[in-house]
Amino acid sequence: MAAGLEKGLHLHFDPCSGIAGDMTVAALVDAGVPEKIVREAVRAVGVKGLKVGFEKRKRGAFVGLGFTVSWPGKAKEDGHGHDHGHDHGHEDGHDHGHDHGHEDGHEDGHGHGHGHDHAHRDYAEIRRLLRRSALGAEAKKLAGEIFERIAVAEAELHGFAVDRVRFHEVGAWDSIADIVGAAAAVVWLEPKGVTSSPPALGWGTIHTAHGLMPVPAPATAAILRGLPTSSEGKGEITTPTGAAILASLVGAFGPPPAMRLRAQGFGAGTREHADRPNVLRVLLGEPLGQALPAAENQVVLVAANVDDMSPQLMEPLMTALFAAGAVDAWSTAILMKKGRPALEIAALCPPAALPAVEAAFFANSTTIGLRRQLMQRTVLDRATAKVATPYGEVRVKVATRDGEILGATPEFEDCRKLALRAQVTVRKVVAEANTAALLLVRPGRRKRG
Repeated sequence: MAAGLEKGLHLHFDPCSGIAGDMTVAALVDAGVPEKIVREAVRAVGVKGLKVGFEKRKRGAFVGLGFTVSWPGKAKEDGHGHDHGHDHGHEDGHDHGHDHGHEDGHEDGHGHGHGHDHAHRDYAEIRRLLRRSALGAEAKKLAGEIFERIAVAEAELHGFAVDRVRFHEVGAWDSIADIVGAAAAVVWLEPKGVTSSPPALGWGTIHTAHGLMPVPAPATAAILRGLPTSSEGKGEITTPTGAAILASLVGAFGPPPAMRLRAQGFGAGTREHADRPNVLRVLLGEPLGQALPAAENQVVLVAANVDDMSPQLMEPLMTALFAAGAVDAWSTAILMKKGRPALEIAALCPPAALPAVEAAFFANSTTIGLRRQLMQRTVLDRATAKVATPYGEVRVKVATRDGEILGATPEFEDCRKLALRAQVTVRKVVAEANTAALLLVRPGRRKRG
């Protein structure tokens, strides 16, 4: 847990063991969100007797934080199906992962594995509860969005009105605490951005009162429709509540962006898994500049051999190729038949830019033919950042892979402009910028004054 955690960091979810509502709350608090933020938010909803707490749990090789929820009569209801424990084994025949909801008329023992007649809260009632609560405006809005995603998914799957989606009382208490607690914690963090690795959903089947159900649960699959996921893990390890939290918060899925890590937190479920520790990890870090768009992994190599063009035309040709969309271009001295000196001119471009690049070749060179070849490439994730030098700020391009910073290169044109202004050599500015950029890669080497 981070002491004195700053706000405005980047938040990254690492749901390699899945994600559930309670694990989200616990992971955020373990990372440094004050416990009182969650406690006060749950209290602000105004559900009499609803209490929350935190406890240390060891799962596999990790010690994480657990989030507990209690309410009047919980002892009688214990073990009857809620998202809270991230309990996906279902060995006892109760549908623990499906706290989310069902249609009217399921009180006869066929609703989500419960053979008793429990009280219910429908989505319309939960929405009124949130609207009348003393929650802050931003937390109230985010909690409402998360609940809405679950309700809409259920309504579409079962073919009834959204307001008629009902939450078992047990599930409703846990869902209110989990969703409100997670929303309040995220709002307190004020993250500059939120990303996530593709969540592991699990695979196989689970036992419910309706019989065998496939994993992921239909509601989970509906909520995550169109988003990247993984089928790793046995059983159901991502719940509808966890899926709705990701769908509501995450701006991009993939590895964490380039950032200087400030904190991590582990939210632990109630069970041990045989193949992986039952924890959700979150990472918080200071972003290193602005992430650049992901590079195309498929490009076209366009090339021509010319032996009758003045070298003076190379510069305008290169300018035209880049303007047309080439991501790189170069020339190589070659010898053609009968020993004639020539140039091989080549350019790489995305497939969509191929017509424009070919047009630039023909308009700005003497070639009468082009070769092209479709190629695959691997490109590191990139971001732009700024470093301070004695001559002013210089932009640097930061290269990362799977969140690890591998290099940071100063922009040459920035160095040239600063050198001209300060009347020093470009080489001197580049050296200062490289020294500053090195601290992004290895911050521990910063000199102490």
